[in-house]
Amino acid sequence: MQITIVGLGASDYDQLPIGVYKKLKEAKKVFVRTMDHPVLHELQKEGLHFESFDEVYEKHDSFQPVYEEIAERLMEAAKNEPIVYAVPGHPLVAEQTVQLLLEAERQGKIQLSIQGGQSFLDAIFAALKIDPIEGFQLLDGTSFSIHDVNMRSHVLIAQVYDQFSASEVKLTLMEKYREDYPVTIVTAAGSKEEQLKTVPLYELDQAVEINNLTTIYVPPVENHLDALKDWTTFRNIVATLRGPNGCPWDREQTHESLTRFLIEETHEFIAAVEEKDDFGMVEELGDILLQVFLHAQIGEDEGYFNLEEVLESISDKMIRRHPHVFGDLSVKDADEVVFNWEEIKKQEKGEQKVSLLKGEYRPSSSLETAYNYQKKAASVGFDWPDASGAIKKFEEEWQELCDELENGTNEGKLDEFGDVLFTLVNIARFYKISPEEAMVHANEKFARRFRFVEEQVRKSGKTFADFTLEQLDEFWNEAKQLEKE
Repeated sequence: MQITIVGLGASDYDQLPIGVYKKLKEAKKVFVRTMDHPVLHELQKEGLHFESFDEVYEKHDSFQPVYEEIAERLMEAAKNEPIVYAVPGHPLVAEQTVQLLLEAERQGKIQLSIQGGQSFLDAIFAALKIDPIEGFQLLDGTSFSIHDVNMRSHVLIAQVYDQFSASEVKLTLMEKYREDYPVTIVTAAGSKEEQLKTVPLYELDQAVEINNLTTIYVPPVENHLDALKDWTTFRNIVATLRGPNGCPWDREQTHESLTRFLIEETHEFIAAVEEKDDFGMVEELGDILLQVFLHAQIGEDEGYFNLEEVLESISDKMIRRHPHVFGDLSVKDADEVVFNWEEIKKQEKGEQKVSLLKGEYRPSSSLETAYNYQKKAASVGFDWPDASGAIKKFEEEWQELCDELENGTNEGKLDEFGDVLFTLVNIARFYKISPEEAMVHANEKFARRFRFVEEQVRKSGKTFADFTLEQLDEFWNEAKQLEKE
């Protein structure tokens, strides 16, 4: 099966390459992806006939099945005789049907010959008067994600056929760009019908008639305030803060000095989660992200590591430890995922020649340390089969504490109290409760209710000394009731 693919160029009849013109004149059977191209109308006047796939676009709700059907029909037609397939621009630039045919050729299903026409890119660069060496992106308007966009490059968005696709592009861009950011609609670049119109982003799908010859241009962001949703902007801000002319406080920070802030910000995020405060979560996650970027910048400043290495490390780990997602392994539930994770982790680390507990100590949290120690011990079978064993152990330790409180020494009381706390952490582990989160939650609850008590005392015009414990406890119970309501 032989298919010759030719490009009709980016503009009008006068710029059609002579080689392509001859190929079209000589061909017995010519298919075109769409008749919506100025060259084809001129060639029709010369008596040439084409079979287009315009009707295929009407059959499907998305573009991918359109491209797949066109490719299948072309291969079917080529079974009987060699055919010519003509596409706008250059066949190898923004032509998904051609990519599908190339894949079929790699599989040995067909033979292809490609004869280029002028790419629309040359005409676009000339029309916009931009130099591509400054950096540009060519994106498919039917499928691109805002995560693909580099806001510091010239961005060209092709495959914007109509008002609907323009509206989809607009909504996607508005996830990152401000709504009045200037964008240029380029139509029929390089032809006599060339038209450029710059509009605010929110008017993209309302400004002019959009057709198959339309490309959307988004200029590079020059003001960092226009790119606050861009990762590079934030990285530059942190680097500037740590730079020679940056903030004295940020410049003197170390990994060690920042540790407590990371813990504090994490606790504040947990509090926002507990309160189901979405806006608070956004703010607190930003604060945590600042800590991550600061540590990465310190690593880069000192020459030990950078943010890319952090990303590589965690990305590689996620892929390795999720073979049921990125490989061909099957799992039946979340418990099996956890089991596989631990098994893969053991394989990665090899035979352990040091204590299992190494690296599990947390100087900032005794509760978290206890939880980590118990979890590690449980991973090698040093554990009760279920929570009942841990509860029984707690009852035993509680009695020992009570006995020690009656007749024991200060050292004994301290020791037994620690045992009680340790067994409580073990019970929490069995029920998948984070003791650290539970304690944070309890502290916040106490602070909330005590502030209410303070407010009632203040409103009375008296002092705490003027109230009995029972009266203060009534305020406390009132706070509890208000929370329930």
